[in-house]
Amino acid sequence: MNAIAIITARGGSKRIPRKNIKEFCGEPIITYSIRAALESGMFDEVMVSTDDEEIREIAIKAGAKVPFMRSEKTANDYATTTDVLLEVITEYKKMGRVFEFGCCIYPTAPFVTGEKLKHAMERLAESDADSLIPVVRFSYPPQRAFTEKDGRLTFRMPEYLDTRSQDLEPWYHDAGQFYCFRTESFEQSRKLLVGDILSYEVSETEVQDIDTMSDWVLAEMKYEKMLEENKTE
Repeated sequence: MNAIAIITARGGSKRIPRKNIKEFCGEPIITYSIRAALESGMFDEVMVSTDDEEIREIAIKAGAKVPFMRSEKTANDYATTTDVLLEVITEYKKMGRVFEFGCCIYPTAPFVTGEKLKHAMERLAESDADSLIPVVRFSYPPQRAFTEKDGRLTFRMPEYLDTRSQDLEPWYHDAGQFYCFRTESFEQSRKLLVGDILSYEVSETEVQDIDTMSDWVLAEMKYEKMLEENKTE
């Protein structure tokens, strides 16, 4: 498999300062993503895209490559993940390296493991899909959601009011951890969440958005619980 792992780690972070290298259960959080990519054995290159020298040093120490720094265009608050990935793919092409597959891994995704990445990348390679995305099932049926109108609650989809929960179709949301893709398809569409997409369901206990310090505390609790459960298996 000819593949690259791209870990996107900008230096700026408004809500949690220095978020991408903040200590998480004893290590800079970005090191978990780097380690998972390396341990998966699926990537010819594991690189970190950053504009920050300290992040660069930590990434290299953890075993990742940082062959170039982000441009000013992809280092600002308005740059998208797509902008960053396209820049990385383009820069590697300039160096004469073209990859068939790519995997974008977020730097604040400690629940990602080498085993998960290996399974995900193998599934994508064995299919004709454009991409694969980890998803998590909504814990409460969204078909039973309320909306508020004129100060009163009303069902968003009243047709499901009397439907048993077990009869409702499961709905999923993006786990926000990593995205596996065929680089050619991605370059053509310039989008990660369109096209022929495979799902990779992960447990709710191994998913946590980390946008606030409360999220951070919850993530550490979930991570420690995951480690305990893996030791007993």
